[in-house]
Amino acid sequence: MRIGMVGLGRMGANMVLRLIKAGHEVVVWDRSEAAVQDLASKGAIAAKDQADLVSKLTGPKAVWMMIPAAYVDDTIATFVPLLSKGDILIDGGNSYYKDDVRRAKELSVKGIEYVDVGTSGGVWGLERGYCEMIGGSKETVSYLDPILKALAPGKGDAPVTPGRARTDSTAEEGYLHCGPNGAGHFVKMVHNGIEYGIMAAYAEGLNILKNANVGKVKREIDAETTPLRDPENYQYDMDLPEITEVWRRGSVVASWLLDLTADALARDPELSTFGGRVSDSGEGRWTILAAIEEGVPAPVLTNALYERFSSRNLAEYADKVCSAMRFEFGGHHEKPAGSK
Repeated sequence: MRIGMVGLGRMGANMVLRLIKAGHEVVVWDRSEAAVQDLASKGAIAAKDQADLVSKLTGPKAVWMMIPAAYVDDTIATFVPLLSKGDILIDGGNSYYKDDVRRAKELSVKGIEYVDVGTSGGVWGLERGYCEMIGGSKETVSYLDPILKALAPGKGDAPVTPGRARTDSTAEEGYLHCGPNGAGHFVKMVHNGIEYGIMAAYAEGLNILKNANVGKVKREIDAETTPLRDPENYQYDMDLPEITEVWRRGSVVASWLLDLTADALARDPELSTFGGRVSDSGEGRWTILAAIEEGVPAPVLTNALYERFSSRNLAEYADKVCSAMRFEFGGHHEKPAGSK
């Protein structure tokens, strides 16, 4: 099958290579000519611009966009005049599902099909495959199945879930048609919200372990800080690389995220190359908004999102307000920066 790929960044380029390896033909275009030529040297078909890309496809023409959500609407506007009734636009990035619903309606007027694919796999996808959560019409998704299957991880070594009876689903292959337009990105949105929570849980737990030697630290007694009541209970110098390694093996908290954490700690136990500023690309926020609109409690995911805000010093002014109030009502002076 032949498909167009727009956006040849960290994930897009590897997706192209995975498709070529599976025997598909991929016409590629990116604003970076170097990225286009690099993939052309590896078997892709280079396009000089969007019109050239479409001209090299055969109908129904399918164009996969692997670009930041902020650029999707403009990219769609560029491709619409170049496409015909029955052609397909696929958004494999992290768009807001409500935008998918709107785009699908707008494109349907012109007879152009729209498919949203929540794609998980990151920079490891070329080797491991990509978990795909798909929204769109059943007919269009079925037409794209050869592409979706090639990108997916497949069954691999994962055992069949005990008691699972369904035999008509592609979920065991690592990709799933979740429902109509927007469903794919809705599932990916919640997937990423859960990811925030899991990451925060690992981070908080490891931080408790890292500070388990607090009883060895000499501190001056002052009125501003509650003293450690039982220093003898906090005398542990924990080896975090080794702890994460042992957790990977037979523990109920084992996961791929833990594997990656163990890898990072093995290289640099102090994580000295990181400043601790954690970004959020939108999915966590949208997950919490959905929870609010549904009236569903999500305290863990919400707190994980807020912690990311705090990591970027967005709590600094609120902290100053608290410090100011302590001084005003009790004359409490702030301790110097860096003190505990």
